[in-house]
Amino acid sequence: MRDFISVQDLSVAEIKYLLETADRFRTHDYEISKQLFAANLFFEPSTRTKMSFIVAERKLGLEPLELHAEMSSIKKGETLYDTARTFEAIGANVLVIRHEADDWMKELNEKLSIPVINAGAGTKDHPTQSLLDAYTIYQEFECFKDLNITIAGDVKHSRVARSNAEMLSKLGANVYFTGAPELMDESLGYPILTLDQAVEQSDVLMLLRIQHERHHGFIHAAIEYLEKYGLTVERERKMQNHAIILHPGPVNRGVEIDSSLVECKRSRIFNQMENGVYVRMAVLTKQLLNWGIIHDDQIKKCDTIERKQPIRAM
Repeated sequence: MRDFISVQDLSVAEIKYLLETADRFRTHDYEISKQLFAANLFFEPSTRTKMSFIVAERKLGLEPLELHAEMSSIKKGETLYDTARTFEAIGANVLVIRHEADDWMKELNEKLSIPVINAGAGTKDHPTQSLLDAYTIYQEFECFKDLNITIAGDVKHSRVARSNAEMLSKLGANVYFTGAPELMDESLGYPILTLDQAVEQSDVLMLLRIQHERHHGFIHAAIEYLEKYGLTVERERKMQNHAIILHPGPVNRGVEIDSSLVECKRSRIFNQMENGVYVRMAVLTKQLLNWGIIHDDQIKKCDTIERKQPIRAM
């Protein structure tokens, strides 16, 4: 795999390798014994993805290079390609890119001599998010086969919905969508449930926010949306005892989910955020290894005490 761009490019074996690697990083400290630079080129706002990549890079011993798009030469008309080539020229060893275009990677295809990692592409792909979601689910259930997982909310404009549906179905889960009819995308080919059906039958309920920045004309008052299409306290009580709640963030409290449920017993929302660091450490090291920028003997275990119990082998 040349670059880390889409879930479609990943085999089941590669997904499991990355999840197992993330689990090793969760339980032990590792560091790369070579000076390397990771450039974080974020052309869209981000908190969780950007910050977890930076933490992942620092934990591995990489030096993060940050692009502040609003203060950069992009404002002078510089292209994505020229920005990427600039960071490559000054010594970046890997590029982490988020961009509002669905196919921004085509501008860079086969033109760089360092790996590129997709940190979000328009409404199309968010592969590291789907990996961390899969890892969080595996921590809970230790399997994917025949799990019922429903993705609820703005499916039509969500790269998270697309990447997760692809990855989780590859791993053997039964994937469903639910939400306001005008926010569904039947062309994706997954069954669509009512929210009440989803609440009662799902092992995992993954909530999405309404992405107002990507579309126009969908207007609901917060309380109206919550009552019709969101996870209320009343609906949460009807979930199966073992079922969990996920959300990629940012969370709009009182819109797609009642505020009191964000940190309730069955919520794994903040676990997802923590797991994002370990998954992104796994992706960074895998790409650096794939390109021969580092070798296995340059990834050094730094601690001798197991911090957390690893999950069983996948």
